[in-house]
Amino acid sequence: MIYSLSWKPYQRRFRKPLQTHHGLWEVREGLLVGLHGEEGSTGWGEVAPIPWFGTETLEAAIAFLKQLPQVLSESDVFAIPDTLPCCQFGLGSAWEMLHNSQSVVELDPAGLSALLPAGKAACDVWPMFWQKGHRTFKWKIGVLSLESELQVFSTLADALPEGAKLRLDANGGLSLLAAQRWLEVCDGLRGGFGGLLVRSYRTPLIHVEYLEQPLPPEQFEVIQQLSDTYHTPIALDESVATLGQLIRCHEQGWRGVMVVKAAIAGYPQALRGFLETHPVDAVFSSVFETEVGHAAALALAQRFSSKDRAIGFGVEDQLWD
Repeated sequence: MIYSLSWKPYQRRFRKPLQTHHGLWEVREGLLVGLHGEEGSTGWGEVAPIPWFGTETLEAAIAFLKQLPQVLSESDVFAIPDTLPCCQFGLGSAWEMLHNSQSVVELDPAGLSALLPAGKAACDVWPMFWQKGHRTFKWKIGVLSLESELQVFSTLADALPEGAKLRLDANGGLSLLAAQRWLEVCDGLRGGFGGLLVRSYRTPLIHVEYLEQPLPPEQFEVIQQLSDTYHTPIALDESVATLGQLIRCHEQGWRGVMVVKAAIAGYPQALRGFLETHPVDAVFSSVFETEVGHAAALALAQRFSSKDRAIGFGVEDQLWD
């Protein structure tokens, strides 16, 4: 089958800039791509790079699309190099939309992890998400000093209601000593030592689900050692940004949580093929894509995310001006 190609850039400004260890993120930029069939049908996909996660840059994606012929064969669609995982996802999703019907079930907020703002603002915002039905929260760490964040964590842990789950996301920005300190604190909470951190003298009722990507991807062996040493689970994120990285970590023996960002992982068909044959404790997560990429990523998430874990698509309150 032959397809004609179209694409256009987009920019969306976050309602509030997203603060992570990598810096302040104010504008989401990407590309919408279309594959147009001979009979007038169209499939849409999204190219949404995050270079600090190891994907191609937006400029590289544009340069690649510019050099493609305006008429593509199926082999052209599936010949994109692995150095362009977001382009793979975009064109692969457009092809998928043309050839395979996808149904996405609307999710209850209890099945969605809500993203809290970094720092003290998390303590003010969580009640709004709780009232909407969210029970799992992600909080960015590695943004302030360690002691400052531990103090905020103490307040947050003491305030969250019974049944709440908290994910601590460091974006690879902790030192080894800081990672050990966080894991010691979280292990203390898991053991019920309320006086270790929480200012009140009750046992905290929250559950720290995992510490996400405490160290950079190149320190994979150290992360494995931390995982073997502490009781609090560790999740890989930047270490498994692309399907190739995910496969390598799996081959190296990682059986803990993997945060799968489908929109930057590569071809959705290849990701689906791997997950169909390899049991993975996967938590699918948004990369602040538009509705186009969101639908394609969510179709994979609803099939392959671990059933007892909320998926990381509770970001609607972060979007958009």
